[in-house]
Amino acid sequence: MERFHEKPNTFVGEVNIYVTDLNRSIEFYKSVIGFQVLEQTERKAVLTIDGKTPLLTIEQPAGVTPKEERTSGLYHFALLLPARSDLSAFLHHLLQTGYRFGASDHYVSEALYINDPDGNGIEVYRDRPSSEWTWSNDKVAMATEPLDGDSLLAESDAEWNGLPAETVMGHIHLHVSDLQKAEEFYTEGLGFKVVSLYPQAIFTSTGGYHHHIALNTWQGAGVPAPKENSVGLNWFTLVFPDDVSRENAVGNLQQMGASVKKEHNVYETADPSGNRIRLIV
Repeated sequence: MERFHEKPNTFVGEVNIYVTDLNRSIEFYKSVIGFQVLEQTERKAVLTIDGKTPLLTIEQPAGVTPKEERTSGLYHFALLLPARSDLSAFLHHLLQTGYRFGASDHYVSEALYINDPDGNGIEVYRDRPSSEWTWSNDKVAMATEPLDGDSLLAESDAEWNGLPAETVMGHIHLHVSDLQKAEEFYTEGLGFKVVSLYPQAIFTSTGGYHHHIALNTWQGAGVPAPKENSVGLNWFTLVFPDDVSRENAVGNLQQMGASVKKEHNVYETADPSGNRIRLIV
């Protein structure tokens, strides 16, 4: 796996989402996706793949309400697998379980798409080598094409035993209400660079990756944030390479008028559409 999710880059580390039935969601994320439970309380479960690193936390808040349509928030979080053979094994697993999924070839990657029982979007993907990506004028070529499922299935006949320990949170894709304001927040504030453009969507990254954070207005321009306890995104973390780069981002955000709070060496902010972000090192 290439080094787009380690120093000196800034990348997504952990995602926290709300669900309506914690036990049902734990069973789904264990049996269908392949997570392990790292910690669990009555209303929260911290999930891991390597047995030590939290990648996803699911919570059932008091008064939780079902996922709302036409709001900002989570489109999907994306788990990056180290090899094509791993994605092949996962595809075999999905076909065996009969769980409904979608599939796409994005030129830079091959991806499978699933919704959890509450409609939270999940992508499981593998990257093609960056040497095979096509760049022009600082933009990387991406598209949504049919996936060659037969070729992917032929890549591996290994039995599925969960996702490999090297799996990381590859990126997050968010619904926003105003694409221009979101772009300013993530680029001028947090230091990301726009590397690809779609209709009503932009893809941003650090370190020349195809995207760590994607933003779209596919739910409609000007949509509101979801209710406080609605199913969907609670927060996600951005991992900075060092304190200096994080302090620079905090200063940029404050200059832009964004609210930034600090608690226990974690800064928390929210983008203009209300998507909450924890800034960590």
